[in-house]
Amino acid sequence: MDPTGIQIAGALGGLGFPEILVIALIAIVLFGGKKIGDVGKGLGEGIRNFKTALKEDDEKKREGEVK
Repeated sequence: MDPTGIQIAGALGGLGFPEILVIALIAIVLFGGKKIGDVGKGLGEGIRNFKTALKEDDEKKREGEVK
């Protein structure tokens, strides 16, 4: 079962939209828009690489079970 937005907010310690908006604005002021984009790009690439590694690991396990 996928968590809903309310459950995720509870896991984050009750951060609501206004609090997240303030945090985002502070990050933009401190780092600038270009730097935020670079961080987002790097985070996305890292997540993609992690998923790829998990898939490869699962495929190796399945190959080991078939043999």
